[in-house]
Order: sequence, then structure tokens, then C-alpha cells
Amino acid sequence: MEKYRPYGLSLLRIVAALVLFSYGTQKILGFPVADKVPPAYSLSWTAGLLELILGFALLVGFYSRASAFVLSGLMAFAYFIAHFPRGFYPAQNGGVAAILFCFIFLYLAIAGPGPLSVDAVRKGR
Repeated sequence: MEKYRPYGLSLLRIVAALVLFSYGTQKILGFPVADKVPPAYSLSWTAGLLELILGFALLVGFYSRASAFVLSGLMAFAYFIAHFPRGFYPAQNGGVAAILFCFIFLYLAIAGPGPLSVDAVRKGR
């Protein structure tokens, strides 16, 4: 299984980025259809723009470490601004995804994108 570890890292990056990217498409592009789209230039809209742009960059593995680091911080802010005020426990305040995204992206910022990425192709791996 050890030989598949780098590909598992790439798979983790791709799936996490795809899920986050879908939040960005919903907030910014209205797809899939959302009940409530944030007003332009609001805090939620700005977060959606980062989710859309950096989520796509991370999805394809372009400037992965920087994108993942910024997204990790975004998810930490999201947790403490939107979820933590509703209660201490993530299962009760709706912040489970934000915490998981935060630490997955922090790990990706440290570990890198894996072999299936634009960054790997650019470095000639």
C-alpha cells in the first residue's frame, strides 16, 4: 500500500477541493441552485469567491500549497465567525465541515499536492 500513498494524497486533495469548489459555485454562480445567494461583495460572497478560485486551483493542483494554506485560514475564520457563536460543539453549531476542511487544507499545505497535479508536472516529476 505504501506505493499508493502519493496517489492517496492527490485523491484527498482532489475530492476536498471539489467539494469546496462546489460551495463556491453555489455562492458565486448560483449552481447548483441555492436557496439564498449572498449579496455581492459581502463577507460570504468574498468567501465564495475564494472557494471558487482557490478551490479550482487546488483541484487541478496549481500553486497547491499556497492555495491550501489560504483556504485553511478561510475555513478557520468561517468556523469562528459563523459557527462557534452558535455553540461550542461542532455537531451542534454546524461547523463540522469547516473544521475538517481547515485541517485537511492545512495538511495539504504541508504535504503538497501529490503526483497528480499541475505543480508536479511543472516540476517535471
